Amino acid sequence: MTDSKYTRQTVTDVRIWVPGKLLSLRLTRDPQFEFLPGQFARLGLPAQATPDAEPTLWRAYSMVSAPGEEGLEFYSIVVPEGEFSPRMAALRPGDALYVEKKPYGFLTLDRFEPGGSLWLLASGTGLSAYLSMLRDPATWQRFDRIALVHGVRQAEELAYREEIENLHLRPDLAPYFAQGPDKLRYLPVATRQTLPGVPRERLTTLLADGRLEALLDEPLDPARVKIMLCGNPGLLADARKLLAERGFAPGRRGIPGNLAVENYW
Repeated sequence: MTDSKYTRQTVTDVRIWVPGKLLSLRLTRDPQFEFLPGQFARLGLPAQATPDAEPTLWRAYSMVSAPGEEGLEFYSIVVPEGEFSPRMAALRPGDALYVEKKPYGFLTLDRFEPGGSLWLLASGTGLSAYLSMLRDPATWQRFDRIALVHGVRQAEELAYREEIENLHLRPDLAPYFAQGPDKLRYLPVATRQTLPGVPRERLTTLLADGRLEALLDEPLDPARVKIMLCGNPGLLADARKLLAERGFAPGRRGIPGNLAVENYW
């Protein structure tokens, strides 16, 4: 390997959420690769499907895995006409995937002061960064309450739903859930399918008309709530405008804010 900027890792598991559309990959992790929840890695593949060829195609993917996990996990949508994702979706355990040694990104919890509530709003595979945070006990220690809102089109796209609904059963997280039954409020939202007890609406519509606050049972108070946005550009543009009108803004010049945003493509 001539390029010291990356390491060669091995796929250990593939999970298909929606055939031909959504999948997760687990792979080995270089012991020197360290990251913060919310950061992303650049993954590489050779331009041609030739064993041991140098990687020349690179794409960014947020870590689903927590910093303390032995392996790395990534969640991906398959773009049929894309150069990278169909190739990655074809990988099987034992195949190679390359990882740059340096993590990237600033959608991290150190953007906020500890305390209060943390709202994690995501569309589609923007969920990835939040899973890393939710798997990390330090996140639960840092905030009094956490709300996760995941917007998709169809219910089958609600990847990781079972894991999220059972986080309270994890021995390392159970003490935080013991602080109160409302430690986590998980709200899955589908725009093209009705889910029990959840309006069939876009996240920004629920945010604009106040129903999101009602569903999360908490007022949108900029003095108490910190919000992260991760998803498609349309969601981010609309939500940022709505939140700015309510007093939410990113931090600046070393002053922590109450809003952090990352475009997820």
